[in-house]
Amino acid sequence: MLRIGIDVGGTFTDLVAIDDHGGATLAKVPSTPDDPSTGVLDGLGRLAEETGCALSALLRRTDRIVHGTTVATNALLEGKGAKVGMLTTEGHRDVIEMREGLKSDRYNLRMPPPVPLVPRALRLGVRERVRPDGRIETPLDEGSLARAIVALRDARVEAVAVCYLHAWRDARHERATAEMLRRELPGAYVSLSSEVLPQIKEFERFSTTAVNAYVGPVLARYLGRLGERLTAAGYAGPVLIMQSHGGVAPIAEAARLAAGAVLSGPAGGVAGSRYAADLLDEGNLIPFDMGGTSTDISLIVDGEPTLVMDRGVAGQRVALNSLDIVSIGAGGGSIARVDAGGILHVGPDSAGADPGPACYGRGGSAATVTDANLVLGYLDPDSFLGGRRRLDRTAAEGALDRIAAALKVDRFEAAQGVHRIVNTTMAEGVRLVSVRRGVDPRRFALLSFGGASGLHATDVARQLDLTRVIVPRVAAVLSAWGMLATDLRFEVARSHIGDAGRLDGAGVKRLFESMEAEGMARLRGSFDGPTRCDRSVDMRYGEQIFEVNVPLDDADGGVDWSVADPLPQIVERFHRRHEQLYTYAQRDQEAVLVNARAAVVGVLPDLPQEPSLLEAPPAPPRGERRIYLGSGLGGWHTTPVYDFDALAPAQRVDGPAIVESAMTTILIRRGDRATVTRLGWLDIAVPRRAEA
Repeated sequence: MLRIGIDVGGTFTDLVAIDDHGGATLAKVPSTPDDPSTGVLDGLGRLAEETGCALSALLRRTDRIVHGTTVATNALLEGKGAKVGMLTTEGHRDVIEMREGLKSDRYNLRMPPPVPLVPRALRLGVRERVRPDGRIETPLDEGSLARAIVALRDARVEAVAVCYLHAWRDARHERATAEMLRRELPGAYVSLSSEVLPQIKEFERFSTTAVNAYVGPVLARYLGRLGERLTAAGYAGPVLIMQSHGGVAPIAEAARLAAGAVLSGPAGGVAGSRYAADLLDEGNLIPFDMGGTSTDISLIVDGEPTLVMDRGVAGQRVALNSLDIVSIGAGGGSIARVDAGGILHVGPDSAGADPGPACYGRGGSAATVTDANLVLGYLDPDSFLGGRRRLDRTAAEGALDRIAAALKVDRFEAAQGVHRIVNTTMAEGVRLVSVRRGVDPRRFALLSFGGASGLHATDVARQLDLTRVIVPRVAAVLSAWGMLATDLRFEVARSHIGDAGRLDGAGVKRLFESMEAEGMARLRGSFDGPTRCDRSVDMRYGEQIFEVNVPLDDADGGVDWSVADPLPQIVERFHRRHEQLYTYAQRDQEAVLVNARAAVVGVLPDLPQEPSLLEAPPAPPRGERRIYLGSGLGGWHTTPVYDFDALAPAQRVDGPAIVESAMTTILIRRGDRATVTRLGWLDIAVPRRAEA
């Protein structure tokens, strides 16, 4: 049987099929932004060709498809979500516009305020009021609600966000509202704050619920269309959707909590990096995922990625658990331009999949990073995508000539400038996730993946003084591969504010038991395999305003849940976690428990390990190519070109050299030394700047 991972990016759709022995079949096809499901079916057809069978036969042999999608992300970024109405407690309709009274750049007097997803005319107050302790101060006024629903129906809204004050404590009014909405607006997508984010902080709860309503109909339509097309093609198994927190969920759950998929695509790369850390026995990695449109960067520390609970996406607050990923507008399709002052810029605008870089020959005329790499000799115009697409060198040269004329340099120095600037931009992205957070990146290896990363990774490593770059054999589709190394995951959260010294420990224990039961009930609707529950709490000291997430079920022992009162253990773990993060703990201060969290995980079968390479003599180069390394490094060099798939275990490749596969190209620079691992991966030693 096969498992198939699918990652739809802005430029390419990547697919990987893994068989029971760990063998991988890869495919990469252009994305189809107007309807991503078309690109998915095209990619499945390509996979079928690679395995030598018909599409229907391939799908009959497939028992699981895991899909990462940018549909929700793009709806936010491009402002193409649903028309949303909001029902909220009378007098509180401006919470999502007032936000927290702060701008992201608070000292920028000219910065315009963010535009709320729901216009003020569609934010309607309903007469009701729940107090913070759950007491009903004003019962839900059905007449007020009915008038608001009529107004939303007249406005032809596609989705409704229901955000009542303190619904995290008592959701009965929101549930009653949902029942009436389903009767009176039967086609509308309904998003309840008590289901999306049942915890304190009104702006975060309101904003996340509005985002869920905004992207929900778009994602639900896409997933429904994809499911229908897969069924028509002969697939009868489950389709699981990659979630921002690094787990997967069935289509129905992904459509219900659409805000949980806003980082669906990049999350697959982090999941793959975590699995790679296990295979490499290297716990500290910097996942570096450079695609056609953007580069996604994160950290794996001691074998685990970092989760954050509050992040901005396209100017909107999404307070759901998500992997800590920094995305920058630097990819193979990033457009180069020269401003009025004669300064060269690269990105964040991208040529995307259509028309793409000038060298694609699809009508694009702007110079991009891919055009620069072609002009520099790093790419073979005849073997791009395994020879299925021939690159137009003349078009790339013409695009770079316009940049060169504006800079008053020759074509090759202009191309080298584009290459150098995008590398510097990506190195700054690595600093954002490491140096600026107090982490020394020199302790980490750079895990290079994505179709474009191999030409840039070692130069990025040099700028950061990293000495190790690892390129997996499946680098071009690692995000899709990583999605197959994940588990089903349902998250439940509850606000439970109180000083730990005054809380009832048995009550806290019952709270976790009830959350686990809720998560298990949701999980059992689509899964009957082994499960586990990962508990955590958000805590702070009494005078603080930001919480620290404290895992309670670590591999080092965790909390003993068999005791009657687990609170002393929870508090001690908070002190230790605070000390780990900030170098100090204040055990004489009262600790405050703000949120309790339970992640119920359905453990899917492990991904079969890729087989080790058989012993073989070192593979000779399959040819030579002239590449330009810059005027300071002697200009043009005749460089050996190796076939990535033909390299033997323990073979050493010294730079400068080119290593090519059907879907990616790796530039090994002067001074670099690449060694082939037993899995066929490249482990590249990069000299420190002082040594170089």
